[in-house]
Amino acid sequence: MVSGAVTAGFAKWQGFRAVRALAGALALAFLAGGAFGQGLPPELQQAWRATRLAEADVSIVVQELNGPRLVSINADQARNPASVMKMVTTWTALSGLGPEYRWRTAFFADGDGRPDTQGTLHGPLYLKAGGDPFLSVQELWSLLRELRLRGIKNLSEVVVDRSLFGRVAIDTGAFDNAPDRPYNASPDALMVGLGAVRLSFQPDPVARKWVTVIDPPSRNIRVVGEVEWTDQVCPGSPRVGVVVVPAGSEATLQVSGAAAGSCGEFSVYRVALTQPAHFETLFRSLWSELGGTLGKGFRDGVTPSRAALVAWHDSETLSDTIRHVNKYSNNVMARALLLTLGAEQLGNGATPQSGAQAAMAVLREQGVDTRSWLIDNGAGLSREARLTANGLAQMLTAAWNSPMMPEFMSSLAIVGVDGTVRRRLRSDEARGRAHLKTGTLRDVRAVAGYVMGASGKRYLMISMANGERATAIRPFDDALISWLSER
Repeated sequence: MVSGAVTAGFAKWQGFRAVRALAGALALAFLAGGAFGQGLPPELQQAWRATRLAEADVSIVVQELNGPRLVSINADQARNPASVMKMVTTWTALSGLGPEYRWRTAFFADGDGRPDTQGTLHGPLYLKAGGDPFLSVQELWSLLRELRLRGIKNLSEVVVDRSLFGRVAIDTGAFDNAPDRPYNASPDALMVGLGAVRLSFQPDPVARKWVTVIDPPSRNIRVVGEVEWTDQVCPGSPRVGVVVVPAGSEATLQVSGAAAGSCGEFSVYRVALTQPAHFETLFRSLWSELGGTLGKGFRDGVTPSRAALVAWHDSETLSDTIRHVNKYSNNVMARALLLTLGAEQLGNGATPQSGAQAAMAVLREQGVDTRSWLIDNGAGLSREARLTANGLAQMLTAAWNSPMMPEFMSSLAIVGVDGTVRRRLRSDEARGRAHLKTGTLRDVRAVAGYVMGASGKRYLMISMANGERATAIRPFDDALISWLSER
């Protein structure tokens, strides 16, 4: 983590110039024909030289909002933005669907939807999935409870209607061979708890051992192995091994390692089952807890047009949902958001391709140059995704001038305060003055967003570095943010 003393701006960089004196002539010669010649401010030249990056590997745009452009380096070069792509997904969804948009998950039944006097629903219970990216276990429980309040106790079968999305399941291990990590979860029209389970490690000081608890409870998942108890002073967040071994609709969690009892309770999240299997397991468990019965089980299908609405759950608003996506860089929610945009704009059976098509249409209407862009899955977890700094600057300007600017801006992480940038520039004057989205992949570092200067002026900034030494851009980015906050 880079300290505020390193990244505070021009005044702090001046002290390093003598140290660089021997290399001055060569550095200035490079800059005269490179970044310096294209407008990199003198205050940032030292920070740039320290990166030792080739100018060809970076794209940087800095602009006063609705004012002059201060820096423009390789602005039209298409680059991998990593999770900065989520800004595109969230903004186009906000523009295309509206801040008040909600996802509905609903139960339907044949006839009038009423059970008989014994609580038996004759015919299937239809569950129409609405693509809610943030449907929680508690909300599913509440929805099932609504069925019980309507006198329904005995179900023959549940027909799950996922027709809003097409075939969108992904190989969760394809990107980095870590299929059980929540950031690799597959999108689904019916996704509960992001498709992940929580493995809670609870300390038992008397027995000097760790007790493992699966949340939510599942008959299809078992835990083997154990974490060794130690009496050491807690060194920080415990790091234990949790490996998922799938077996059809079931899975085993193999735990290993050691943790100090003084660390207290901690949790590890894993994707143990496919989204459909995860949902079915949850449904059975929660429905049984509520005293319900289920006969035949589950099958995929489509809700009849004449089916009666029995119970439903409406999600939080889109403007609330995008905060989870941007502040905490949630991949599977971003994927689902892009699919929702595709479904609403182009019809059911949405795919990442139709979602990207819908997003591009929104951007073109706003005058954004999307030539050479490739949105791919909308999350940025991709080696193929591409954006340009120039196009992104146009999008950020359009967002700033939109009536929905407050909703979009509030979805971004605040530097030194929350989200993915909570630990950056915490001791710097820039703390709390920048709303940003970051992106990190192997050989990719990116950051984009808005910075408020000391003068009250607002600036947009975009920095993308691709290449083996992309990580070296981090101190420069911090210096850039700090410099803008002082203007």
